[in-house]
Order: sequence, then C-alpha cells, then structure tokens
Amino acid sequence: MPGDSVDTISVSQLTYRHNPDTEPSLIDVDLLLPRGSRTIVVGANGAGKSTLLQILAGKRLVSTPGAHIFVKDRDVFRDSPPGVTFLGTEWAMNPVVRGDIVVSAFLDSVGGYRHKERRDKLLDILDVDLDWHMHNISDGERRRVQLCFGLMVDWDVLLLDEVTVDLDVLVRDDLLNFLKADSEARGATILCKLHATHIFDGLNNFPTHVAHMRLGTFVTQPAAWPVTSDSALVSQFAPGTTLYNVALQWLKEDRDNRQELEKNGRKARGARRDQV
Repeated sequence: MPGDSVDTISVSQLTYRHNPDTEPSLIDVDLLLPRGSRTIVVGANGAGKSTLLQILAGKRLVSTPGAHIFVKDRDVFRDSPPGVTFLGTEWAMNPVVRGDIVVSAFLDSVGGYRHKERRDKLLDILDVDLDWHMHNISDGERRRVQLCFGLMVDWDVLLLDEVTVDLDVLVRDDLLNFLKADSEARGATILCKLHATHIFDGLNNFPTHVAHMRLGTFVTQPAAWPVTSDSALVSQFAPGTTLYNVALQWLKEDRDNRQELEKNGRKARGARRDQV
C-alpha cells in the first residue's frame, strides 16, 4: 500500500485517459517496486509504458478518484518527492538543446561544476567531447550529452524512457554497467521502458525484475529476474531463458492478442487488400 517504506514506488487503482472522450491509456494499474530494484517493462507500442513513467515523474496529472501514486512514500502530485530523475526521448528534440552552444558551456550552465566527480565519470563512460557544438552533432551524440546532464546529480529513483535507443552497443553497455553499480551501491531504484527486441540482447545481468504491459495494464506484474526454478516466471519460461527471448515471446503474444481483437471489431492495422 502507499506509504510502505519498503517500496520505493507504490501505485494502486490508477486509470488514466489523455482526453475525457478517449479510451483509457492505463486501466486500474497496481505496481509495487522495492528500493534498489531495477525493473524493465516490456510491451508493444501503445501499451501505456511511457504514460506510466510520465505520471510517476509528475509530468501528467491524474484526477482518477481513489488513485494512489506514491514515490519514496510521498504523493507524486501533492508532495513531490526529491531525488527523482526522468529521462525521455523528447529532450533531444527540444530547440534549446539544438542551438549553437558548446557542450562544456551547456553542462556548466546547468551546474555541472557542482558535481564534478560524477560528471567527469559520465563524460568518460559516454565518450562525450566537451568541444562538441550541440547543433552540429548526431542524435546519438546529443543523447549522450542528455544522459550526462541527467545522471550527474545523485538520484534515488531513475525513470528511463527509451533513452538508450540512440547509443552504440559499447557505450550502452558501459552506461548500463554504471547504472547497475550505482543502484547497488546506493540502493537506488530504476524503472525503464524498452520495446525494441534488439535492445534486450546483452541485458540479462541488468534487471532485478521484469514486467509485461499490454493495452494499459500489467499482464505480468514485476517478477524477480532471472528465471529460476522457484521464479514467478517459471510457469511461462524455462529457467535460464534469456531476456531477449522473454521479450520476443511477450511481444508476439501482444500481436496475437491485437489480431484477435481485430477479428472482433477492433480497428485493424496493416494493408487494406479489399481496396484499390
């Protein structure tokens, strides 16, 4: 329940609509994540993963009666918790960070000099050139600057929305090793969304929990990872199954579920072969 100090993130009875006259993006979501956990949420596009992360970050207001959304024992909207960092994909598209400003000046302007040790460690991990001009670098390089900017201040809860998608394999691996070590050393909690199956390759040792969302609800609540003989996931997967194969199976199930709904009246995707 909300207020339980064991759980860093505690959500119950959460339903959310982007507009009053649209179908809900989240439906009666319950979620408990313990302190120090690292949870990966798997699900197809439109499952509600980004919306959930944005709500936990306080970026979308929830007016559903009875909904409880607590982070670090504090109501996200009425008593905003400190130490929560949200990193999303929209940052790289912001005109402010696409202007002609040198990376070193940009980091100084947001207080990087106050966090020199962590900043410098991240600059090395992310292989950032301090002389880059923000308007003249690739999306992947801009993403590295975002990660340095967002992670150089100590965080207690980290909400990641697809921000590793632009990184090359080596930088991504070094970053995830840093985040894992940081989480373990400080008991910090990570919740991240990934949906592209190639991203899961090589992630087996990162999460402590995995979960599956479909059409606004949890099909599989956060379950301890990896799969073992006494795991909650053993009814679905054999012990030792890789995260890549878990994600692949869940996404195939999502597609099959959507296609079954389409047979029963849901708007269909794909080609319209009955039309010229």
